[in-house]
Amino acid sequence: MNLIAHVEIPVSDLERAMCFYGAVFSVAFGEIVTIHENRMAFFPFQAGEDGASGALAEGPVYVPSLEGAIPYLNVDDIDAALARAVEAGGKVLFAKTPIGTGGFVAEIGDSEGNRIAVQAI
Repeated sequence: MNLIAHVEIPVSDLERAMCFYGAVFSVAFGEIVTIHENRMAFFPFQAGEDGASGALAEGPVYVPSLEGAIPYLNVDDIDAALARAVEAGGKVLFAKTPIGTGGFVAEIGDSEGNRIAVQAI
């Protein structure tokens, strides 16, 4: 069993974050839901597949930060993802770097002020 079950990325402006993540990761979000007075947009997820579920989350307890936990999101092409992130208003915080498994990792600052890692393995 994979230990990580679900990740919520804090955002200040849910619609802006949905545009950013949609542009960078080529994903579409479904309907915005409200849970305990927090607004959330869920990343596409298929039960039974590898990986955890995740959401963009806006509310009083969700404070974007460059510090703290760093979610890693899979991409097919790190260079293309970094270019899309910069084009969408993000920043490259940690340049593309090879990792021991034959893949690459990099970190971006998203539209909300979070540190997000991207990896291609």
